[in-house]
Amino acid sequence: MKQLIVGLGEILWDCLPEEKKLGGAPANFAFHARLFGADSVAISAIGNDELGDEILRELNQKELRYLLPQVEQETGTVQVTLDGEGIPTYEIKTGVAWDNIPFTAEIKQLAEKCDCVCYGSLAQRSEVSRNTIKEFLKHTPENCLKIFDINLRQQFYTKELIHDNLLACNVLKINDEELEIVSEMYGFSGLSVEEKCRRLLEQYHLDMVILTCGVNGSYVFAPSKKSFLETPKVEVADTVGAGDSFTGAFAASLLAGKSIEEAHQLAVKVSAFICTQKGAMHEYYEEK
Repeated sequence: MKQLIVGLGEILWDCLPEEKKLGGAPANFAFHARLFGADSVAISAIGNDELGDEILRELNQKELRYLLPQVEQETGTVQVTLDGEGIPTYEIKTGVAWDNIPFTAEIKQLAEKCDCVCYGSLAQRSEVSRNTIKEFLKHTPENCLKIFDINLRQQFYTKELIHDNLLACNVLKINDEELEIVSEMYGFSGLSVEEKCRRLLEQYHLDMVILTCGVNGSYVFAPSKKSFLETPKVEVADTVGAGDSFTGAFAASLLAGKSIEEAHQLAVKVSAFICTQKGAMHEYYEEK
């Protein structure tokens, strides 16, 4: 039986300089987990509008399952600006559909049989979606892999929010810039990268901390393990969704019985490939 993996939180249109692409970290995560054998579901909310209808059409085309209740707010959009190296800056519209994800009976049923859920801080900027994420996590089985992909954006986070979510998860996914912010919050910015991650691992009794450092490689820390891999050199189109593809491939591979090292190797390959594409949701293939 396939493992049930859920991406819970924002779904939106990334409005890139040339065109718009379907995105939102949890939806990107769910898409990539499906490519590697999981029964994946994206959970969010959409508006009763053309952009919402377009999301449904695209997800059906991509054969990704979803639970996207229609709400009165408009479907979310993000204005994405890319620098000379393809690194994105986001202007995220507020008061949109994914800020208002309701905790429905259908969503509760998925929570109760979920093997892995990935969620972030961004969708918790509003009380409605924050409460839905909390309720979902409460209803998951004891052995569910709960990945907090911290995803710090603009002003949409607080130390209290981060603390509460670190208590609720068992895996933290964070990048090097976010680690600096969290380290300053917690007063251990003078430590090494490994010491910072191990401090979080121990303080919150986590099973793993996954740290991505862009071109400087990535780490997976577990209580008695450490995996480091270099980032492959590729021609970058943009880095939108690269971290989400990493997490999706890693989670699906781990739940399929692969070791941390094997899951890490696949995650690195997939995220490097996504950097060569525009937008986040692309079928992965290895160049021969």
